[in-house]
Amino acid sequence: MCAMVFLVNGARVVFAPLIQPAAADLNVTAASLGIVTTAAWLGSAAPRLPTGYLLTRFPRHVIIATTGALLVGTSSLAAFSSSVEQLAIGAFLMGLSSGMYFIAANPLVSELYPNRVGRAIGIHGVSNQLAAVSVPILVSVILLVGDWRLTFLCIAAVAAVVTVGLVWAARRTELPDAGANDRSLLVAARAQWRFVFTGIALVGLALFLWNGLFNLYGTYLETAKGIDPATGRTLLSVMFAAGVPAFFLTGRLADRVPNVPLLLGLMGAFSVSVFVLTLVEHIVAVIAVSLVVGYTAYSLLPAVDTYLLSSLPDHHRGSAYALYSSGMMFVQALGSGTVGLAVMRGFSYTGTFQTISAVVFSVMVCMLCLHRLGWLPAGGTPGQIAQ
Repeated sequence: MCAMVFLVNGARVVFAPLIQPAAADLNVTAASLGIVTTAAWLGSAAPRLPTGYLLTRFPRHVIIATTGALLVGTSSLAAFSSSVEQLAIGAFLMGLSSGMYFIAANPLVSELYPNRVGRAIGIHGVSNQLAAVSVPILVSVILLVGDWRLTFLCIAAVAAVVTVGLVWAARRTELPDAGANDRSLLVAARAQWRFVFTGIALVGLALFLWNGLFNLYGTYLETAKGIDPATGRTLLSVMFAAGVPAFFLTGRLADRVPNVPLLLGLMGAFSVSVFVLTLVEHIVAVIAVSLVVGYTAYSLLPAVDTYLLSSLPDHHRGSAYALYSSGMMFVQALGSGTVGLAVMRGFSYTGTFQTISAVVFSVMVCMLCLHRLGWLPAGGTPGQIAQ
């Protein structure tokens, strides 16, 4: 599963470092390719609710194996794109595999380690994050020996090998059946709607900002701060690298402390750090603030997953998590397209990121007030799944 999550996340983030070479080859502006990165994240959002339904009919490991086969076909298709529209379609289809994977895999990970949910989610997330860290570097290496299309062919080849390995491992492992009684999305929605909406509110808008920032990070640095594209790709890797300790450390922390205050603190810290990033100019300061941005952004993910998966009971976990994830991903997926559209209409990257940061911080303050009033669900015992 760690190998599979590396691939499916790589298939989402691979478009960020490919925007500039793909734009040059297709003879379009980098900002106009914001729609491609949005398509990849919309593709990741689209199958999450349908996958929740599939989980009421099929075991989690069957869905996970299906995502691998899907990634083989869709990445091969993306390799032959000859226009922005075709690349956007390929990006959307590649995103489908990640959306299906996370809905099936995250509940399974928590059920495999019911007394160490945060730690297990954190380790799984580290593998996920290693893809984000290494993909920009791998893309740079591939661009030395071929064009941007070769990247997608490499993804297809590795995905085929990993999928075969996953099927072999599943047949040799006794898997939990905690979701056996989870048979209705509608019943789960009625019973767990407070957790679903709280999860979306706590991370959805923050990840909207994150999506717009990292997908256009290289272009933003070149336009607003005069940093060349190669250095921008390196700094993107640095920002992604901060997510490796974020998943590991915050996953462990989420097993030990109340999750809602943790999420509120991370949401506030992330919005402030993005705002500060727009103000600094020196390369050392940009690196330092980028590390904080990456750490806080990626810390939101193990924290919210631990909060939900340790609170939702067996008979609702898969369906309710699918409802949360589909809503959260839909909000997040609009980030890069919105920022790209704003820039194309004459707004600056700096002003756009500052405005969204201020909105995220304002939402955090509102959520903090609701928490202090006792109107947000506190969740179950940190780190232990509900029965």
